[in-house]
Amino acid sequence: MKNKKKAFNAFKFDKSEASYKAYRAANKACKNAIRWVKLENEKEIAKESKTNPKRFFRYINSKKPKSENVGSLKSESGLLLTEDQDKAEILNDYFSSVFIKEKPITGDMQFINKNLLIQSDWLTQDKVLQKLNNVNMNKAPGPDGIHPRVLRELCVEICKPLFLIFQDSFLSGIVPEDWRKADVVPIFKKDLIFVPGNYRPVSSTSVAGKVFEGLLRDNIQEFIGRYNVIGKNQHGFMKHRSCQTNLITFYEEVSRSIDQGVAVDVIYLDFAKAFDTVPHKRLLFKLRKIGLDENTCSWIENWLKDRVQRVVINGTFSRWTPVISGVPQGSVIGPILFNLFINDLEIGIESHVSVFADDTKLGKVIQCEQDVTSLQGDLDKLGDWALKWQMRLNLDKCKVMHFGVKNTQVTYTLNGTELGKSKQEKDLGIIIDFKLSNNVQCQTAAAKASKVLACIKRGVHSRDEIIILPLYKSMVRPHLEYAVQFWAPVLKKDIIALEKVQRRATKLIRGMEGLSYEERLTSLNLFSLEKRRLRGDLITLYKYIRAIINHCLITYSLTGLYTGQGVIHLDWKKENLA
Repeated sequence: MKNKKKAFNAFKFDKSEASYKAYRAANKACKNAIRWVKLENEKEIAKESKTNPKRFFRYINSKKPKSENVGSLKSESGLLLTEDQDKAEILNDYFSSVFIKEKPITGDMQFINKNLLIQSDWLTQDKVLQKLNNVNMNKAPGPDGIHPRVLRELCVEICKPLFLIFQDSFLSGIVPEDWRKADVVPIFKKDLIFVPGNYRPVSSTSVAGKVFEGLLRDNIQEFIGRYNVIGKNQHGFMKHRSCQTNLITFYEEVSRSIDQGVAVDVIYLDFAKAFDTVPHKRLLFKLRKIGLDENTCSWIENWLKDRVQRVVINGTFSRWTPVISGVPQGSVIGPILFNLFINDLEIGIESHVSVFADDTKLGKVIQCEQDVTSLQGDLDKLGDWALKWQMRLNLDKCKVMHFGVKNTQVTYTLNGTELGKSKQEKDLGIIIDFKLSNNVQCQTAAAKASKVLACIKRGVHSRDEIIILPLYKSMVRPHLEYAVQFWAPVLKKDIIALEKVQRRATKLIRGMEGLSYEERLTSLNLFSLEKRRLRGDLITLYKYIRAIINHCLITYSLTGLYTGQGVIHLDWKKENLA
């Protein structure tokens, strides 16, 4: 660009033919250089789109008119706040207002079980090194200012010092002060942008502290798996469980009952600020009750005690505020602690309970008046549980959905409040209606994917396959296939609506404009979405069969099958299970 400017000034000075040719050459070289740099940058963005999607959206947003992360906010007096400092303070006040003051624990909360065996070799120097090697360098540093890139690139040098710090902290129960500080980043959820209550607080904590939390979480998960501490109805943050398994296992029974002409009532429950209102003493009681060792419980107790947080907006900080309840959203160990806290919610409940973290739903077949009474009794038990453990239910968002043609649509109450009735709910990101139709979900998924595809079309300069195809696979197609084994379309119009998105995406690629859709798929080594769904079903079935066989081999150490006429010896090999 400097050469171009010099050539232009020279041409303005003498107006000669030679200087004009030199300027045109410099101008062409400048354009080619800019085009090449853009191409290389977009190649890197496409390459990292799966592991670092933030870079893609940052690149797209850089081409838009400047917009604030947090818009103007209204105070309680109705004033519109525009300064970052004022916005940080009002959000800080709101996030702090949701904390609860814990009541004294009662006499039945004094039981401590110390009979279970705890793994003792979970904290070693090799495991610390392994965690440091896996640190995500794209994450932001915490309040201590130590960037994750530092820990990743110097992992060999700092492995032993960090191991000694971790070991001393765990054995003594003393948690460094920096690990108990959090910078809260407000994330807008939905509805009105100027209402502070429509923002979610996500905590950015010390990266070194997160490394230790990861090691401790792995140990707790191993303990949970060994003793089956968490029930099978909890699908959130659990190994081999997901939103998809939650939806399939719950609605399988609902759909079967509807096919048989039987009515089903499903109640969707919503806990208000669930992660921020977990009472610490009650959480520690439950951790000790399940048999966690005292060192772990003591460390978690000190990790939760005397925590402080502040809100960050565009580099402007609010004042520090004490955190008197809850587990930090954004921490590594927070989700598993919340699971352990809410684990006993289903005890004594006769209806079918399905939980994903705090998203809870009850379902029951309604064939007589006794079934209605039973479901109402389960609701009363849940209300008593929430009262005992100081968890607030958002009664305005708790809804009842009545399935089945012969449903009498009975009214239910929770804590004395009549629950509203709904014909359509969003459950774990999937739209469910009272007919279990997937039409609305198909249209919504196609619309979301089309929006991201439009961002790629407008924001990405290149049309090369090596750029467009990875972006489509990592940014667009996941919207079309999220939990698709649950809501896979069956109507032709829904199948076409989803396929249209992939048609447009493949047409964006340079050189594919004149080819048919099938030829484009063959050239790009892609399957149609319909074939991918079929393949996904077969792979899922194969994995289930393989898991069952592996379970039998591991559990019973089979060397042969006993029949009435003797023993048939089998040579089991995992590679031959297919």
